[in-house]
Amino acid sequence: MDQKKLAQNILNEVGGEENVRHVIHCATRLRFTLKDYSKPNRKEIEQLDGVLSVVESGGTFQVVIGNNVSDIYKEVLNQTSLGEQKDDNGEDNSEQSLLNRFIDVISSIFSPLLGVLAGAGLLKGLLALFTTTGLLTTDSGTYRILFAASDGFFYFLPIFLALTAAKRFNANQFLAMAIASALVYPDITAMLDNGESISFLGLPVILMKYATTVIPILLSIFALSYVEKFLKKLFHESVRGLLVPLLSLVIMVPLTLLVLGPVGTSVSTGIAAVVSWTYELSPTMTGVLIGGSFQLLVMFGLHWGLIPVMLNNLSLYGRDPIGPLYGPAVVAQAGAALGVFLKIKDKKMKGISLSACITGLFGITEPAIYGVNLKLKKPFIAALISGAIGGGIAGYFQASALTLAPKSILTFPVFIGPGFWGYVVGFFVAFILSVVLTYILGFEEPSAPSEKKQDKQSGSDKSQLSEDTIASPLKGKAIKLSEVKDDAFSSEAMGKGMAIIPEEGKLYSPVEGELTMAFPTGHAYGLTSNTGIEVLIHLGIDTVQLQGEHFNPVVKSGEKVKQGDLLATFDLNALKEKGFDMSTPVIITNTSSYLDVIKVAEEQVDKNQSILTIVK
Repeated sequence: MDQKKLAQNILNEVGGEENVRHVIHCATRLRFTLKDYSKPNRKEIEQLDGVLSVVESGGTFQVVIGNNVSDIYKEVLNQTSLGEQKDDNGEDNSEQSLLNRFIDVISSIFSPLLGVLAGAGLLKGLLALFTTTGLLTTDSGTYRILFAASDGFFYFLPIFLALTAAKRFNANQFLAMAIASALVYPDITAMLDNGESISFLGLPVILMKYATTVIPILLSIFALSYVEKFLKKLFHESVRGLLVPLLSLVIMVPLTLLVLGPVGTSVSTGIAAVVSWTYELSPTMTGVLIGGSFQLLVMFGLHWGLIPVMLNNLSLYGRDPIGPLYGPAVVAQAGAALGVFLKIKDKKMKGISLSACITGLFGITEPAIYGVNLKLKKPFIAALISGAIGGGIAGYFQASALTLAPKSILTFPVFIGPGFWGYVVGFFVAFILSVVLTYILGFEEPSAPSEKKQDKQSGSDKSQLSEDTIASPLKGKAIKLSEVKDDAFSSEAMGKGMAIIPEEGKLYSPVEGELTMAFPTGHAYGLTSNTGIEVLIHLGIDTVQLQGEHFNPVVKSGEKVKQGDLLATFDLNALKEKGFDMSTPVIITNTSSYLDVIKVAEEQVDKNQSILTIVK
């Protein structure tokens, strides 16, 4: 897969850089926030080699790539200016629903942190395992250094959130980090620990614990984005660089400690109380609901709303009961993919399903969901049922997590503590049950295009399949379309076909029909056959630059032609001397109207020789 080309094609099909407000990525998806959601060509994107699926939800246009999404993301940034901070003047998708805008904000803030969050979380779990088994003691230097490595990210989480939130809200990122640093400054923390009472300009300050918190800093940076814009308008550019940061700090740090911090902490406590109340009503039923619906939430991007809730639980209680409930839902998708592997006969699908199963066991479910289970339908249903049962088991045993981490076979240490074995049982029950249910329920195997071609060749189903052939318009060497040094043709974005490197300067009609288009420059021709096949012939690459020099059309648009009629002549030697690549694509521009377009030409072709078979 050419990553540079894939990134370019995705950008083109979402409406170009000018239609993108910003783009981020998570573990497997590119997430575009667009200006006009009617512009993306979803069908074309889904057909790109390297794209698993397209999802529109949570206020974002999501292109599911898989494990190498970060590489494609880098290519997107390399080809655009989307990595630079932009000011949209407040026009940030106001036409979307409130829920979609909320999900968009949450996903863009937390997505960049998922990698380090997962690594730090897993290290915390491993340290818990080592101390439980006696391999390390909590007072040893080794433990204390590794604990600092794992807990440092969570302790200073407000600073990391300030960075990503500032980027999302179009505020100065370093100012945002300075404000967050003030909230976890050692002297401020010591005042709280010592029970001191302080005031600011006579106003009492309610000291709170801000380490590991989420909502207070998000409120603060949201407010900063407006304060900063106001101050920029207030001062001349000659003093703006000094006074705006100064006054932003003077205003925002006290405002956060006096108002926004306590309000955010109260909101956090309220959310935690509601979640705790719901969970205590029936941990088992909560597990069934979350385990059964989690992958649906992932499909629509709504799972992002759980991350602040889980982080909030960790901040207030030290453990989170929500994460273990959807671990079984993750592995259930891997189990369904394994069930497909065991049952399906198609060799290509076998390979895809086994790969998806392995990826799913390590916590990445998109290849299993979009590449296998959803396509076959019943395996996806089997996984939802199994995830619900596994989640119910984890809930029944009241499993909880030490920290946030991906749900995979590697992260069991994260769940050490009360209900640990219940989580393990729920995890493996969901996996095994999903394999069994998928195998029992079965599914309808997809019909491969190759099977249809074989049926045609053997004489079966002749009433449904038919073929047309396209003749060579040139004498020369036949090559694959992918070998043409022009992305518009080699990517098959304009349709399937092949190309010919001409050996003489004569172009002939490849079909009987009508010449529907002849460029005035004589370098490109469009024809429609009597059976409706649309053919585009483009003589050479970038030859339009010659403005018709060395090209001599023989027929005009609208004229009827027969296969083998001369369409044009061209001075091949002169074109080569000027350095033009004369690879000539022959494209079926209405490819989507047919089952397949098959290259049947040998390496060397002559005029009127069959080069393409169109399967209807």
